[in-house]
Amino acid sequence: MNRRADTIALSSLLFLLAAFVGLTASALPEIVASHFGATGAANGFMPRGIYMTVMLLLIVGVPLLLAFIPTSIAGPSGTKLNIPHREYWLAPERREATLAYIGGMARWFAGLVAVFLAYVHWLVVRAHRLQPPELSTAGITAGLVIFFLLSSAWLATLWAHFRRHG
Repeated sequence: MNRRADTIALSSLLFLLAAFVGLTASALPEIVASHFGATGAANGFMPRGIYMTVMLLLIVGVPLLLAFIPTSIAGPSGTKLNIPHREYWLAPERREATLAYIGGMARWFAGLVAVFLAYVHWLVVRAHRLQPPELSTAGITAGLVIFFLLSSAWLATLWAHFRRHG
């Protein structure tokens, strides 16, 4: 994976999703239903400005942490990584490529999380088309299932990569 290309792609995605939140939040009322019960009924509210700030922090901040903390914590030597066949993958001739792979995978997962959170925001915007606001339980369930499946595929890819060696 190309670190620069991955970083540019993630940055562009986060910029687009932040713009999406900014543009669609104007459709929300001054007091936004921001929390919903299991049936989809609104049970928590906040001012639109605070909601927008929270969503932007979640959609941009959380993915940035997910994207760059793994390699930061691992350090240049990777000694804090817990991966299969650690000695093989962190041998001096493979260490840089291993850390780059982990960083690339972290950026992909960060993008997945950002898209999921933007989808949740979109569901909140759609919930406000109804009075009183009601979150689509089918929509959130479908989003969670897709997020879980894609996360599982991501994890399986990461695991499979490090299971093989030599």
